[in-house]
Amino acid sequence: MALSPDDVARLAGLARIELTEEETARLALQLDGILDAVASVSRVAGDDVPPTSHAVPLINVFRADEVRPSMPTEEALAMAPRAEQNRFRVPRILDEEAM
Repeated sequence: MALSPDDVARLAGLARIELTEEETARLALQLDGILDAVASVSRVAGDDVPPTSHAVPLINVFRADEVRPSMPTEEALAMAPRAEQNRFRVPRILDEEAM
């Protein structure tokens, strides 16, 4: 797939990126190379090759979940700078209108 400088200029406009004519011409060549590389991967992967998310199989190495006692609420809140209604009190970061 050949990208023309006009295609790159249009994409840059959609992305609101200002490019010079030299940058547009250079990016057209580079993006064309990237698209060719992606297309070659599509040609290599046949119907007999299942899609995968990783090149090698992954094994879950996390420990099993176990119910264990946690820190009591009073103890956790005792370490907080501010607590209110049995919860951590934090500074408001959103306006009332945003909620």
